[in-house]
Formats: sequence, C-alpha cells, structure tokens
Amino acid sequence: MSSRVRSKPIFTAPGKFTSASLLLAVSLVSSCTVGPDYSRPPVTTPSVYKETPAAKTPTVDDVFGLKWWEVFGDSDLNALEEQVDISNQNIAQAEARFRQSRALVQSARAAYYPTVTVGIGVTGIQQSPTSQSRNPNTKSAFPEYTLPIDVSWELDVWGRIRRSVESNEASAQASAADLEGARLSARAEVAQDYFLIQSLDAQIRLLDASVVAFQKSLDLTNNRYNAGVASRGDVLQAETQLKTTQAQVIDLGVLRAQTEHALAVLLGKAPADFSLSVRPVVAEPPTIPAGVPEELLVRRPDVASAERTMAAANAQIGVAQSAYYPTVTINTSGGFESESIGNWFSVLGRFWSAGISATQTLFDGGLRQSQVESARAVYEQNIAAYRQTVLTGYQEVEDNLAAQRILANEAQVQDDAVKAAEQSLTVIMNQYQAGIVSYLNVIVGQTTALNNETTAVTIQARRLNAAVLLIKALGGGWKVA
Repeated sequence: MSSRVRSKPIFTAPGKFTSASLLLAVSLVSSCTVGPDYSRPPVTTPSVYKETPAAKTPTVDDVFGLKWWEVFGDSDLNALEEQVDISNQNIAQAEARFRQSRALVQSARAAYYPTVTVGIGVTGIQQSPTSQSRNPNTKSAFPEYTLPIDVSWELDVWGRIRRSVESNEASAQASAADLEGARLSARAEVAQDYFLIQSLDAQIRLLDASVVAFQKSLDLTNNRYNAGVASRGDVLQAETQLKTTQAQVIDLGVLRAQTEHALAVLLGKAPADFSLSVRPVVAEPPTIPAGVPEELLVRRPDVASAERTMAAANAQIGVAQSAYYPTVTINTSGGFESESIGNWFSVLGRFWSAGISATQTLFDGGLRQSQVESARAVYEQNIAAYRQTVLTGYQEVEDNLAAQRILANEAQVQDDAVKAAEQSLTVIMNQYQAGIVSYLNVIVGQTTALNNETTAVTIQARRLNAAVLLIKALGGGWKVA
C-alpha cells in the first residue's frame, strides 16, 4: 500500500474543471494591462537648418545611400569600407549584443506559456511498527514508483508579462540601432583615417619637393659664397632651412605610421599585416545636402536607440506597478504511481490534482513603491537622454554644414594665396641671383610659399573630413525601419 497522501481535488469533474479554468484563463489574460502606454515625447524640431535655410533639394537620399562612401568616387576607399563589416571587432561585439537582445525577447515571451515538468522516482519506504497509517496486513518495507507531470501557468492578468515582452522588444530594437551606429562610426573613422593619410602623403610630397628646391638653393649659395658674392651667413641660413624641412618630413612620418596603424585596427587586422601605399592625390570633397531637420529623428542610429531605450524604460513602469496586484497561477499535477513496477503505468495507478491560486503581498516595507518610483525616474532620465541626443545631432549637422560652406570659401582664397606666393618666390629668386636682395628674402619667400601650399592641402583634408562627419551626423544611408 502506498504511503503517498493525496489531497482531494478542488474540482471533482475533470471536464467541468477544464472548461471553467479555460474560460477563466481567457478572461483574465484578456483583462487590463497596468502601466502607462508609450508615446514618444515631443522634441523641439526646427523647420530648417540654420546653415542651409533654403537648401531642401537635393535630398540626402538623392546623394548617397547605404554605401555612402561611394559618393567620394575612390575605389581604394570603397575596397577598405567593404572590409569593415567583416573584420571590425567593435561591430562584432555590437552584433553579438544584438543577438543576445533578441534571445532575451524570446525568453520574455516564454512566460506567456505554461511550464511543464516531468520526473521519475523510485523510493524505498520503511514504516515504523507504531505508525498509525500502517496496515498490519501489509509489509512495513516496500518500494514506490512515481512518474509525476506538473503544469504551472502564471496568468498575465495585469500585463506584467506583456510589459516585460514590450520592454525587451524595445531593447532589442535599440540594440539593432546600436549595431548600425557601430557600423557607421567604424566606417566614418576608416574614411577619416584614409583621407588623413592622403593629406599627410600630399604634405610629405610638398616637403620632399621643397627639400630638393632648398638643396639647389644651398648649392647656389655655396657657389656664390665661393665666388665671394654671398656671405657665410647666407650659406648657414640655406643649410638651416634645408635641415628644418627634412626634419618636418621625418616628423610627419610618425603621424602617418600611427594613422595607418589605426586604420589597420579598424579593419580588424594587426598593424604588421596592413600597409597603405603612398597616395598623395587628395580627392575633391562632394557637396552633402542636409535635408530637413525632422528627418534626423529617423536617420540617426543613436537617436533611434535612445528612443527605443526610452520605450523600454516606459514598459518597465508597468512591470513595477503589476507587483501591486495578485499573482494568479494555475497548477495541475498528474501521473502514475505504484508499489510494483509491473503495475506502474496501470489505469488504477493514475493520480491528478488541479487548482488555481492567487497570492498577494500585503506588506513589503515600501519595496513596490520604491521600485515604481525608480522605474519612473529611469524613464525620465531616458527622456532627457533622448532629447539631448537629438540636440547633439542637430549641433553636429550644423557644425559640419558650416565647416563645409566656410572651408569651401577658404579653399578658394587659399588657392589664390598659393599662386601669389609662387609668383612672389619667382621674383625674389631672380632678384637674389641679380644681387638686388639678400638671401633672407629668399628664405622668407620659400617659407611663405611652402606654408601656403601646406595650408591648401590641410584645408582640402578638412573639407573631406567635414563631408564624412556630415554624412555621419545625418546617419549615413540608414533609416528607422
């Protein structure tokens, strides 16, 4: 005889219990959902950008798409950008976080369904001779074989599970935007480093050409000195200028090497396994339109991530508020038990029980209230963070629109300055060879010409950098979907 004590079932008619419990479950699950429903808080959006008040055409989509780097028309840059998605480790981390967030969504959705557990047990029982439950006609020692199947289902009466799923889905969407943001940042850095290397190579080329010119000047001055026309001071000045320029070439080599190393890491390679050949030709920067400010809310990944994070925090308020209400659970149990392994699964060995319960916390020392207040505070933090992200986005667009416009004007003026400096240097060299001016005038003219040529190259690099940063500020070719 089994020693298992069976409680009487709450409902004695299985069919009636099943129908009643199903109706009750449906009615409870379709009931209210506590907590505030989410709606995106308003943000102040200007109608046009300050730096381009009338520029509404062409649109951003007319100029560049998802492969925004192709707008620069550089095949080498295109090849580098294609490697970013494959090898960049920051993107790999963001992609793994995105997959984790999707798994958390599925984990939250699992709470919608019952939990079913099954077990198997073999127990040896020895009853004492004084046990009141012992039947004197049976053995005091016997085995018990059990196979229980338990089903537990928490009914989502107040929407706690729904709010949890809602929060996790919003977090997964934020993670997807973060992934796109990591891609955009990495690709923008690749373009910036690539154009910086172009600029450095162009500056090195200018300095190398100047070294050749300064060497000729030194030779000319030495000849004039040997002929008694120039002083020893002129020779020393020419030599000083030559050595200073050679030192500048060497110094630029440090920045060039470090930038190449940074580019290698962005491509997921060790610096020893990557090199970029000399490329002194700096591309002409394209004109990037900004569109209208309202588009920024759906174009920038960081804005989308901040908005989805805010939605997730809003859902957590409902999760916290649901703790004020009872937890309703349906529990059923059934299976087979026997004292003989041969009769383990017989019809007579069946047992079952079923019931529904509701538990309510009566006192928790203010725990639930503090959790709700904490959830509301987190939500309000995320509202502020979202609005700040939008404002930062507007600032970045305006900054680089201004840079794009002002640097274009500066480049035109600087080109004129380069031409004037070159003409001035030609005149001074002729005057020096004719003995009209001292070598100090030559040094000033050469230095002025070199500085203006270097400045022109630097401005061109800044224009390219501003174009890249403007594309990044606009969110690349990505849009919220």
